[in-house]
Amino acid sequence: MVATEHAHDQAGRLENIPQHPLHQIDTPFEKATFGMGCFWGCDSLFGATKGVLRTRVGYAGGSTESPAYKKMGDHTEVIEIDYDPQTISYNDLLDLFWNNHEYGLTTRMKRQYMSLILYHNEQQRQIAEASRAEEQVKRAPEQIITEIAPAGPFYPAENYHQKYRLQGHTDLAKGIGLTPDLLHTSHVAARLNGYLIGVSGLKQFEDEADLLGLSKDQVQYVREYVIQNEGGGIFC
Repeated sequence: MVATEHAHDQAGRLENIPQHPLHQIDTPFEKATFGMGCFWGCDSLFGATKGVLRTRVGYAGGSTESPAYKKMGDHTEVIEIDYDPQTISYNDLLDLFWNNHEYGLTTRMKRQYMSLILYHNEQQRQIAEASRAEEQVKRAPEQIITEIAPAGPFYPAENYHQKYRLQGHTDLAKGIGLTPDLLHTSHVAARLNGYLIGVSGLKQFEDEADLLGLSKDQVQYVREYVIQNEGGGIFC
């Protein structure tokens, strides 16, 4: 389990610090939507991946109207990703998808946690199907059971599911001015939600820390967690 009560001596310095956290970013983007088990882990994984601009988790792939966590119907837990195609390709995202399932890639699970790719255009469909075929060759004789389907309505999950790891660091979350709306749209929140459990590692964090609009104390706080958790698991 990732610790959330570390560095108590810094906690009081993480709030009310003059700064400009990078919540909004206007880079042109494309969308990708994946189901790969519990959505907390993949929210951290993609959130701190270079080229990803925003993430939010929710329910999709089914026909039930207005699903909720305890009344999901035939939907699946998914992550919706806004990414910069000039920095990261759809194939790159699929590489992360194939290699970071918590479960369900070759073992049938209930629909809530199934392996699912929801494509947003014909090009994504073709890339996803070719990628699945390549992955099947690598994993034979196991049978990949990932479904590929067109993206329909996306229903955002409840706020307590968004940026779940970051929300465990309450002083940091308050310090960057995280609001219910920003849980779904903030660039810096997506990045920190991954960095706090070690995703992408220390070098990448230090390379972009100054661009995220954090205070020196906040940078040091996150840095300690990156060092502590780098190379650990991302799963729920």
